[in-house]
Amino acid sequence: MVSYEELVQIAAEAKKKAYVPYSQFRVGAAILSEDGLIFSGCNIENASYGLTNCGERTALFKAVSEGVRKFKAIAISTDTEEITSPCGPCRQVLLEFGEDIEVIMANVHGDYKICKVKDLLPLAFSPAKLEEERLS
Repeated sequence: MVSYEELVQIAAEAKKKAYVPYSQFRVGAAILSEDGLIFSGCNIENASYGLTNCGERTALFKAVSEGVRKFKAIAISTDTEEITSPCGPCRQVLLEFGEDIEVIMANVHGDYKICKVKDLLPLAFSPAKLEEERLS
């Protein structure tokens, strides 16, 4: 099984492929499925800013497009000194696939902090909550 340090390193490698001509803010991500598969991704900017895709979603969408739906963890690497957390849309998209996915947020030095998706998005709109409402 891959360690979180290795997952952070894979995310850091993915960050090198980022297409960021506007912000110069590179993000790499590596998502680990429950069965040990790893999918990496980077952020991809667009002149029409709303069409930009984050590294976290790139990695997740690659996994889902290959049929993977269950995840253990995602590592996110940026070039900042401080630990940077995922944006709101990434939090919501990750939550779709599990409240307990561990989010490993790493800075440029590889230092990292871990929390669960549900801790990053309290009181979230989620598939579990939709099911609860349907059953009540």
